[in-house]
Amino acid sequence: MIEAGSVAPADQRRALGLSTFAFTLCFAVWTIFSILGIQLKQELGLSDTELGLLMATPILTGSISRLFLGVLTDRFGGRWVFGLLMLLTSAAVFLVSIATSYILLLIAALGVGLAGGGFIVGVAYISAWYEKDKQGTALGIFGAGNVGAALTNFGAPFLMLALGWQGTAQIYALVIGLMGVGFILFARADPAHGQRQSDAPTLAEQLSPLVDIRVWRFSLYYFFVFGAFVALALWLPHYLMEVYGLGVATAGILAALYTIPASLFRILGGWLSDKYGARTVMYWTLIASVICTFILSYPPTEYHVRGVDGTIHFSLETSLVMFVLLTFVLGFFMSLGKAAVFKHIPVYYPGHVGVVGGVVGMVGGLGGFLLPLTFGMLNDVVGIWQSCFMLLFVVASAALIWMHFAITKAQRHEMGRGETVRDLPEMSTPDSFVLKQWDPEDKSFWESKGKAIASRNLWISIPNLFLAFAVWSIWSILVVKMPALGFSYSSNQLFWLASLPALSGATLRLFYGFMVPVFGGRRWTALSTASLLLPCIWMGFALQDTDTPYLIMLILALLCGLGGGNFSSSMANISFFYPKGEKGAALGLNAGLGNLGVSGLQLVGPLVISASVFGSLGGEPLMVTLSEGQQQPLWLQNAAFIWVPLIILASLAAWFGMHDIADAKSSFKQQAVIFRRSHTWWMCWLYLGTFGSFIGFAAGFPLLSGMLFEDVDPVKYAFIGPLAGALARPFGGVLADRLGGARVTLWNFMLMVAGVSGVIYFLPEPGQAGNFYGFFSMFLLLFISTGIGNGSTFRMVPAMFLLLRSRALGRGQEKQAEIEGNRESAAVLGFISAIAAYGGFFIPKAYGTSITLTGAVDLALYGFIGFYISCVVVTWRFYARPNAPAPC
Repeated sequence: MIEAGSVAPADQRRALGLSTFAFTLCFAVWTIFSILGIQLKQELGLSDTELGLLMATPILTGSISRLFLGVLTDRFGGRWVFGLLMLLTSAAVFLVSIATSYILLLIAALGVGLAGGGFIVGVAYISAWYEKDKQGTALGIFGAGNVGAALTNFGAPFLMLALGWQGTAQIYALVIGLMGVGFILFARADPAHGQRQSDAPTLAEQLSPLVDIRVWRFSLYYFFVFGAFVALALWLPHYLMEVYGLGVATAGILAALYTIPASLFRILGGWLSDKYGARTVMYWTLIASVICTFILSYPPTEYHVRGVDGTIHFSLETSLVMFVLLTFVLGFFMSLGKAAVFKHIPVYYPGHVGVVGGVVGMVGGLGGFLLPLTFGMLNDVVGIWQSCFMLLFVVASAALIWMHFAITKAQRHEMGRGETVRDLPEMSTPDSFVLKQWDPEDKSFWESKGKAIASRNLWISIPNLFLAFAVWSIWSILVVKMPALGFSYSSNQLFWLASLPALSGATLRLFYGFMVPVFGGRRWTALSTASLLLPCIWMGFALQDTDTPYLIMLILALLCGLGGGNFSSSMANISFFYPKGEKGAALGLNAGLGNLGVSGLQLVGPLVISASVFGSLGGEPLMVTLSEGQQQPLWLQNAAFIWVPLIILASLAAWFGMHDIADAKSSFKQQAVIFRRSHTWWMCWLYLGTFGSFIGFAAGFPLLSGMLFEDVDPVKYAFIGPLAGALARPFGGVLADRLGGARVTLWNFMLMVAGVSGVIYFLPEPGQAGNFYGFFSMFLLLFISTGIGNGSTFRMVPAMFLLLRSRALGRGQEKQAEIEGNRESAAVLGFISAIAAYGGFFIPKAYGTSITLTGAVDLALYGFIGFYISCVVVTWRFYARPNAPAPC
């Protein structure tokens, strides 16, 4: 942060003026589909949901790119990053003008979204030019570039009438391209550029502030004040045309009456934040937003009241004038809130404005992506135009309540201790939940105190993990029923839906496994479980409409990966609580009973979709035609809705019932040492063979068996295999505690080779129907084997890494070896579970690919046999043979 008077005012004005003008043009480009989309919908025959997806796609790119652009700007400065960004955007907008299909438009829209990422580049660039007392106003002026949305609403309709949507896109491409060249030529490097080049931080140092939960509180606010602003800027022209019957030009002008105050008054918001404080401005913003969205969410309603002298008739409806006035007020207060949020960032994180601002902007931009998409979906499902404002009312109310609670607790803390709070106090761990001394290897401590506490945390962890697995595997049931209900997806598309949760879940595990030492097991368990509400609630609405586009279903399948990510953090957390001799059984219970979520879903799912469990609140059923010609109602959405109350209860139980271990705290850097251990990678290979097979078989078995044996209803049998595998996992852990993990794992992989060979033997062949019961029994054997192997491999890791650290540190360092061994084994458990989860993606995709290439599934199964043989060799070579490098 610069000192007052160290930079000439003329240079400051130059930087601010160029950046604001550039951002205005970027924002105009970023929202171009709010106008072009209207004509594109007519030409391509798009549904409301497809239009919402097209509008939201640039917002997705603009949101996600902000984090990376923030990192680049912190490293290289805003001049070149901003200029090159606009040139890339220009190329993408030109691609829009020559697109001839919906898919090509979506691809071009991803590139157009880069324009939205320019916001964080400008924030980091401008912050470096101004001193602390003027940053709020300067960033408010820069943020007023949101008025670019109004330029599009005003000008694009007239350009489109004169030149068509292709010509309009080409004009936009030319203008943003020229601005990119101009910015590179006329902008100057910011004052901190030279110091950044000489003190270039590592990526880990740049990302370090992201562990501060206050960053995520700012992100929540910005999700509403910016995300909802973008969503409404995109949605209002369409809303005004459909609800009030306006023409495209009139709708664009009236929508501008919302976007203009939501942009220009951001300057006032920055000044007010400098003068009165950002907290006060945020209170004004959220209170006003709750009131406005409540009124706007009220649909036109006719009332018939039985009075004394007869029926009294009257109606309530928001007139066009009132609607425009309310949206104007809403936009005004949103503009104040946007400035207030970004006032905090350079003050609290002066050296990390790009990264922190990138995360906050990314979350806000994701609001701009998810909200329009949800608006269209709510229209299709609920059938009420005002449902978009109902959703915004809920979001604004939740943000206001959380903010007030956080600020009240922070003020009490600051007054009581005389120090500034850098964390959300309501998210902090009370002393009663922190275990400051934890030594499970001390037998007297374990018997007198430790065992009871460890058991408490284990039995709260298990239902949380159960729900995570249930949500993670939900598509294994949905894909079986969707074709008969009218969802027109191909077999390969259905395999994609069954596979994608595993892909995203595995990727999330790479991060989740390191979160417990950073945030604490109690807090992370509760929050990660609560995050499952997002896919469950959203799926509950999307599954009620057979016209929901396949791309939305792909997004929902990816979101179900949140459940898959929880496993690595849960296992890492429980591993800290137990002594070496009991880790196998404890981890086996946690994972084994948690894995029951798969079979629980496959058992409960078919039952709840066949009944109106939630009555009118659960929505209308879809109809399936039976072989006799009769129609049967199915509430497919119940497969998602049924978990919502259970998720809430489990999150609360984790929040108020679990503990954090002080000794388990460590940085990512301390945990990252596992990547240099060769045994980390060998255990990834082995656990991919056990758990990867378990989750892959669970995801693919229902659909595969339904395709191979058409006369069999696979849903009736789907839950049995995962149930057997989950129950076998604790047995595998106990067996490994007694006989040794490596020995059990070795024989288990041999059994899996035999199991796959048996599956091949019972497959249908040309001219032969095959034997379903033999096929099913062999898969049951495979599920049991994967369960045993899951328990035995997880027993190997703690024993192995404790042995390796003891060897490295030598005698007299037993306590330090125990601390480092526990820390590394927890990180390894999380990491190998992440890698193994990719099996849930590859196995179903292997089925689909094999069927596509050869017309049969045999090729995939032979590949599995080869892989399991390699696992036998690795286990023998490194862990099970006499004089093995790491016997365990």
